[in-house]
Amino acid sequence: MQEPNGLARAICGDFHQWAETWAMCGLVGIYHRLNRGIAEDPVDQSLLRRMTNAIAHRGPDGEGFYVEAGVGLGFRRLAIIDLAGGDQPMGNEDNSVILVFNGEIYNFQRLQNSLIKAGHRFKTSSDSEVILHGWEEWGLGILEKLSGMFALALWDRHKRTLLLARDRLGKKPLYYGVAPDRRLVFGSELSALAEVPGLLDKVNFHAVEDYFTFGYIPDPLTIYQGVYKLPAAHYILVRDGASFPVPLRYWDVPAGGTDAMDAPDAVNLLRLKLTNAVASRLVADVPVGAFLSGGVDSATVVALAASQRRDPLQCFTIGFPGRYDEREAALEIATHCKAAHHTEVATEEGILAAASAQARVFGEPFGDMSAVPTLALAKLARRHVTVALSGDGGDEVFAGYRRYRWLQIAEAVRRVFPGRMRRQLLGSFARLYPKLDRAPRWLRAKNTLTEISLDAAHGYYRTLCKTDEQRRHGLFSPRLQAEIGDYAPADQMLRIFQESDDADPLYAAQRVDFATYLPGDILVKADRTSMAVGLEVRCPLLDNDIASWGLALSPGLKYKQGIGKHVLRAAAAPMLPPSVFSRPKQGFAVPLGVRIRRDMAAVSKVLLGPIMMDSGLFNEAALARMVEEHARGTFDHAQPIWQLLVFEGFLRRMGCQEKLSAIAYG
Repeated sequence: MQEPNGLARAICGDFHQWAETWAMCGLVGIYHRLNRGIAEDPVDQSLLRRMTNAIAHRGPDGEGFYVEAGVGLGFRRLAIIDLAGGDQPMGNEDNSVILVFNGEIYNFQRLQNSLIKAGHRFKTSSDSEVILHGWEEWGLGILEKLSGMFALALWDRHKRTLLLARDRLGKKPLYYGVAPDRRLVFGSELSALAEVPGLLDKVNFHAVEDYFTFGYIPDPLTIYQGVYKLPAAHYILVRDGASFPVPLRYWDVPAGGTDAMDAPDAVNLLRLKLTNAVASRLVADVPVGAFLSGGVDSATVVALAASQRRDPLQCFTIGFPGRYDEREAALEIATHCKAAHHTEVATEEGILAAASAQARVFGEPFGDMSAVPTLALAKLARRHVTVALSGDGGDEVFAGYRRYRWLQIAEAVRRVFPGRMRRQLLGSFARLYPKLDRAPRWLRAKNTLTEISLDAAHGYYRTLCKTDEQRRHGLFSPRLQAEIGDYAPADQMLRIFQESDDADPLYAAQRVDFATYLPGDILVKADRTSMAVGLEVRCPLLDNDIASWGLALSPGLKYKQGIGKHVLRAAAAPMLPPSVFSRPKQGFAVPLGVRIRRDMAAVSKVLLGPIMMDSGLFNEAALARMVEEHARGTFDHAQPIWQLLVFEGFLRRMGCQEKLSAIAYG
């Protein structure tokens, strides 16, 4: 068996001795062997170290490196499990396979037992080593066997192969791109790739369109040309001399739901699945707590976690002054579950400071306002624990969003009116109906009529748009509109609808969210805000088994009498106070409109200032009109204004004003 070459030893020594046990962390890498003869060139160690340092917040407990001719791997450590073993970068018995791995594998003990029976010998009790031996035993088949959250890079020295892979639902991030000198570079965050000269130089105009459409940039695009997110449930396999890497899918949500269980059986089975999922996520050698709002999802996780601990579970709540404050509801749940409850009131920092911070945390424009209090929640939790359980995923798996209810209602109307009649009658009426943004909700029917006049796929796409096409394109400069061309943000979603079971539009909508909103918004928000403060977040409701099983349930088990998450509510009912289930659903944020109007003069100065104008991306007159209308209260433009402020913060972070035009159009 081949030993590490002299260069690797000279740089690293015996890496079993200089690395420590690492799990939830960050990884980076450099690979020279893309269709050119530089395989033996030494890796730029200073660059590798700068890339690793750029994500130090993801792993404040240490760092480690592996380098050989043409390949370099870097790692930052946040110690969670097996604090005395399981080194990373980790090698197999003869160091012919090297791994860096960000994540947690919850079924690693079962996989380890199978591998031991197959003759493999383990030197640690870490989940990382399971991946190494699993690669030796099953090759790419190891990816489908892993239950958990992960992003990994594995270098097989015998096969001269580099594997990059990401978990099924996209809980852990992985970015990659090819530098101007043809090196493949990758890392857990864009901040690592920003250290590579000449890589993050040009804005991706299609990503700009995506951002102003959805409020985030769905996989695989990033805001930069030539830099990509590895999509959830995908891998890249690169061999010496390969061309640009192509992501391949190893798992997908089935095209149609199939589980037709009776309600009592489904409730009992779900309760068992949830109990097991929470139990596996309580395993850690560091303190574990949980996020807690007043909703069903986090309350269910807290109740199950508290019941499985001898000491009180630490749980954490961020409150908001006024009607959006859930502290009282969360306290009731915590008291019922005998949990130790920690709360804080979210500080209302200025809207400009909040928008500017988004670029620092996310590395690209990210317009979900709830990321601001989520970061505050992560900071609160990190003062007490290193791992926090979250209720993320309940709405996607069990159909809890209001838009799913609206989809059901719209489908009922569509069944009454044939397609042509619906398009002609309701579509025409929608075009004539005035846009009454400031009127009572029941009078604002223009969007409702428009969505019903469309088919399910196009109608659902419109419910996901933060800013409709006419409004957002009106904000863009003529050149940006020309660069966007005929690019259509809806295409990916429409394709998923077409591939899904026509008899169940709700399931198709859930599949859309699993491919876009969940990995692009919800899980990005959870990962970046928690990792920014060195906190690991685990999501029991997104356990592989629960997610697949819950999605496949019949619509009646998800929705009943207009209320979503029926089976989850029934499973949680014996564990929680009745008030949890009668409380109306609310988002995790405060109203934007009031906060923006409070700082209107400063907002106007930023949006019409040199950063935005010199970028060449926006229409100054349209921006000025939007600011004026919002200031007067004529229209509520809070969402697009917030997204514009976040985008300005991103441009400001990219570089000085003199470079912005070149960055955008170079």
